[in-house]
Amino acid sequence: MNVAEEYTGHVARGGDAARRTLDALTITKLSVGPMDNNAYLLVCRASNEALLIDAAADPERISDLIGHGPDRPALRTVVTTHQHPDHWQALGAVAGANGSYTAAHPEDAEPLPVPPDHFVEHGDTLTVGECTLEVIHLRGHTPGSIALLYRDPAGHPHLFTGDSLFPGGVGKTGSPEDFATLLDDVSSRIFDQLPDETWFYPGHGDDSTLGEQRGHLTEWRERGW
Repeated sequence: MNVAEEYTGHVARGGDAARRTLDALTITKLSVGPMDNNAYLLVCRASNEALLIDAAADPERISDLIGHGPDRPALRTVVTTHQHPDHWQALGAVAGANGSYTAAHPEDAEPLPVPPDHFVEHGDTLTVGECTLEVIHLRGHTPGSIALLYRDPAGHPHLFTGDSLFPGGVGKTGSPEDFATLLDDVSSRIFDQLPDETWFYPGHGDDSTLGEQRGHLTEWRERGW
């Protein structure tokens, strides 16, 4: 698989992956499946251990992303951001092939094809080698949707938002009450806590920063979606 080393936040369905290299961690983004799902492979540069966010579809392409040689990273953990099937269609195949632990929020665990080895709640942490990710529970798109935050000691934060936050708005919700809950969580648990420089990686489409989106929060609340 071709991996572009110049990271822009955009990848095309069926196209090349793109890698961002930080001091302690690499982040590689791949678009898979008919719904243009993003899968993110995080690799600790010190230990070569890896964590995958959303084994969304196409286990063959995800396997190619991980690699097949003796120097490929050891995929220790697969995290599912929420229960919708387009985010876990390759979960069983990828976790089984790599002997990986799986993790999800308990409120979204029941529909998953593989029972999670670890339940994660708001404020918990997960590790990928020597790097730590913080779990942020964002209620509304689904009851157990989560985001994962990496606070890069040498740079700005990196936030993986699943389908809870996109450039242009929060994720789809099924009622006005769910929308209000999601926007409240995104506002209080993300925008109120993290700086504008925070780069966020959604479950579909291109990346953005909190600074690019912050000025639209009132607009999102007023339009109701």
